Amino acid sequence: MHVDAIVKDLLGRQTEIINRLCSFLRLPSVSTDPAFAGGMRAAQTFLTDWLNSMGLRDVQLLDGGGHPAVYGAWTGAPGKPTLLIYGHYDVQPPDPQEDWITPPFEPTIRDGRLYARGASDDKGSTAIALETIAAFLRGRGSCPVNVKVFLEGEEEINSPSLRTIVGLYGDLLQADGMISTDDSRMHSTVPTINVALRGIVEFEFSLRTADKDLHSGLYGGAVRNAVHEMARVIASLHDEDGAIAVPGLLPPVSSVSQSARDETAKFPFDESNFVKDVGARINGEPGFSTRERLTLRPSLDINGVWGGYIGNGSKTVIPSTAHAKLSLRTVPGQDTRQVLDSLKAHLLKVCAPDVKLLIDDLGTGSRAYYLPTGHPLLIAAKRVLSGAGQEPVLVRLGASIPITAIFEELLGIQTLMFGFALSDEDIHAPNEFFRLASLADGLSAWPRLLEQVGELSADEFRSIAAVAADKAQQFHPRVAPDSGATEPGSAS
Repeated sequence: MHVDAIVKDLLGRQTEIINRLCSFLRLPSVSTDPAFAGGMRAAQTFLTDWLNSMGLRDVQLLDGGGHPAVYGAWTGAPGKPTLLIYGHYDVQPPDPQEDWITPPFEPTIRDGRLYARGASDDKGSTAIALETIAAFLRGRGSCPVNVKVFLEGEEEINSPSLRTIVGLYGDLLQADGMISTDDSRMHSTVPTINVALRGIVEFEFSLRTADKDLHSGLYGGAVRNAVHEMARVIASLHDEDGAIAVPGLLPPVSSVSQSARDETAKFPFDESNFVKDVGARINGEPGFSTRERLTLRPSLDINGVWGGYIGNGSKTVIPSTAHAKLSLRTVPGQDTRQVLDSLKAHLLKVCAPDVKLLIDDLGTGSRAYYLPTGHPLLIAAKRVLSGAGQEPVLVRLGASIPITAIFEELLGIQTLMFGFALSDEDIHAPNEFFRLASLADGLSAWPRLLEQVGELSADEFRSIAAVAADKAQQFHPRVAPDSGATEPGSAS
């Protein structure tokens, strides 16, 4: 059966596909909250049943001590490349539920949009990939390539079990490359392919200035206030322009290639609307455009801060403890451990000697990721998405998807991001939705992508990928910061 017939079959089954997707969306698979453990188990059962019904073999749960991943394989194409197909079945909490127009786990179609938690991130695009594999097996009895489906259950909590899963099941996960459904298109009319992601480092820290909260009338003006100290520490992280001021965190400006800046400039980006849409103001490192700051440079943010009395009314205390959550987005070439050590050293240095600093390293960081321009998966995607003389724009993202860097590090696998969500679909927010037009787009593109890759032998695929990786080293070598990490001070 020709690939055009596969596409026609899929587009003719959209009602059936939407109904199956709705069944998937009804399962409240929230990974971060133990109250949804039943929904997680139901999603695992739903997916294992689905993979078995498609004709995949060796369907099983890969357990790394947390929420297991769902796995299944079809390896009936000898001599052809083997691709991991990645998606995740866990979703964000639906809160605040009162802001949803319709219940978050009761899928509803309005104005060509399918509303439900997880519709855009990532069940809609995951369904496209699975339906494509099923269509090939149903229509041809075979796929153009060997496929290994890996559906993670912890993406929304930064993949804490992923390394353990790879350590336990690495033989099952061997492949020549990976295609990820967990991805958002950056423009509704301009074809884009996301080729880079920033990495992420996260931790919490606390400052303690006394053994207990104190009466502000009895101690005010005579002792340190933990919240005041926290404000001073936080203020030290950036300069007045908003650039990172921590030694060891900013790669030199020279590490940003002109080709990267030129590629970034090709993406249609309206800076004024970007901030106007959210009621914000432009701020950040001088010498870079807003789009470059979002994708080519690191960012450092306090994600939450608290301490003292925050209830109704007043309570005149001097807080003894203050807390903050922090995240750092890194760029290709940065070493995660080095930037983490630099950040901790800075916090120690700026704390007063009699302030106790406590750092809780969450251990969920991942490096930045870059897919080389000449990689065979990227070449295939460009051919599929090129149309009407419009070449896809290669886009770098400011976000992080841990599996891309982790699988590259542990398995030597590089990832093409090929999801069909759009970035404005209220991901992680109330009233998340997935456009039904995007479903049709994905069902048209995924079969052609697998067919394109299947035109290569496994040896050809590996050879092209190796050459691309070697060339990429010229543009993304390990980069050193402008200055080294500061030595820790006397705080403990």
